[in-house]
Amino acid sequence: MKNTLLCCLAAASLALSFCFDKTPDAPASAGASAPAIAEASLLSGLLPTPADSAAAPRAEPPAATAARDSLAYGYYGQTLGVSLAHTENKSLLRTITNWLGTPYSYGSSSRRGTDCSGFVSQVFKKVYGITLQRSSRSMFTSVRRVAKTDMKAGDLVFFRHGRGAIYHVGIYLKDGKFAHAACNGGVMVSSLHQAYYKHNFYSAGRVAGTAGFSPDATPTEAAELLHANANARPE
Repeated sequence: MKNTLLCCLAAASLALSFCFDKTPDAPASAGASAPAIAEASLLSGLLPTPADSAAAPRAEPPAATAARDSLAYGYYGQTLGVSLAHTENKSLLRTITNWLGTPYSYGSSSRRGTDCSGFVSQVFKKVYGITLQRSSRSMFTSVRRVAKTDMKAGDLVFFRHGRGAIYHVGIYLKDGKFAHAACNGGVMVSSLHQAYYKHNFYSAGRVAGTAGFSPDATPTEAAELLHANANARPE
């Protein structure tokens, strides 16, 4: 009897030891989270971490910058109807493109409606940080006149009827094209070769401070250009 009781106790002890020594199964949620962990590991090399976002942003690869610029110039060239050399002022092209289609409104200068001098003044303020006088006649008194064959993007083009006063102004682009706010169509791109504008074209002028210099220019070249702009006077 005593031996039978000892055998039963030994068997029970062995069973209990087996249960407590067995490693518990991993929870079901652990298996389900494995793909998420793998995905997080993969994205960690592609997405910025909190520490990265606090640091300075990484420089864009030159190839990516060139591709982005090429697409931008292609879009502006197609929209404005000009052939671009990819060296033009992108801010000027972008700003004019954004104003296209704005309706004409005499005496106004907003995207809800604008006249010719209002459009020009808003573009120059946005692109160059230059505040121009509010009428086409006044603008003409503050420019340095340039020959029609020497016009560059950003120059102003002025119009008048015969020997009358200047009545209209626009912003020259390229290929004989200029942007302006026309009373019969709002902000648009027209050609100086069109009969009406060819007949009434009076002069082109360059506003001091709009002629940029190359980022590779020496300090002496930059100083000379700034000095020339500061001392520019209308002819």
